[in-house]
Amino acid sequence: MQQEHVNSSHQPVRSRWMNYSWIMLALWACVAFGTVGCKAKKEARAAAEARAERISKARADLLAVINDQGSMSTDEKEAVVEQVKDMNLQDAELQNLIERAEAIIAEERAAARRGETRPDVAESGPTSESDLNGLFQRVSSARSDSDANSQIRSAMDMFASSETPVLIIISQSGGQTDYDEPTTINKYLNYLKDTKSAPAEVYNMVFDANGKIKELELIKRYN
Repeated sequence: MQQEHVNSSHQPVRSRWMNYSWIMLALWACVAFGTVGCKAKKEARAAAEARAERISKARADLLAVINDQGSMSTDEKEAVVEQVKDMNLQDAELQNLIERAEAIIAEERAAARRGETRPDVAESGPTSESDLNGLFQRVSSARSDSDANSQIRSAMDMFASSETPVLIIISQSGGQTDYDEPTTINKYLNYLKDTKSAPAEVYNMVFDANGKIKELELIKRYN
């Protein structure tokens, strides 16, 4: 009877030890799984941030193509679009921008092909007033910015530089001539493109030794 009493007195100690072991094991499991879960969340967050950065850069690159004012060649624009497409970001806004950029590139290609059929100004001699007036009209009435930019690039072949001075006569009376604010051919052509205004007419041109226009005088006609 005494032996049985001793054995029963050790039962609670063993039971408490088992309970403690299970508690520690459960705590270790929670810590282990919690660490894995935190790591997975951090990796997911880092991946999401990296994707957002790639989308932001791709968006900026595509907008640079779409809003270009003549600083990028058609080949350069096409390379940017292809690079974005290769990233395969699966973003609806980017896809819309890609389609807009590709439409601009296609129109520039078509405009370039149309330009190849026109005679080279340098080969046909100095530019005539009618040639220049017609070009101004085409820039002003262009259906899109890309078409207008193509016309502007063609026009630059007629001038000694993009900074060729342009004077615009706004009135003549009693031997007095009043001019608008002086500008350059590059600024004037972009003004026509942006405002779609009726262009002033050619009044006088001064050519350099290479047959390029180095000074241009226009006059506004009022109906």
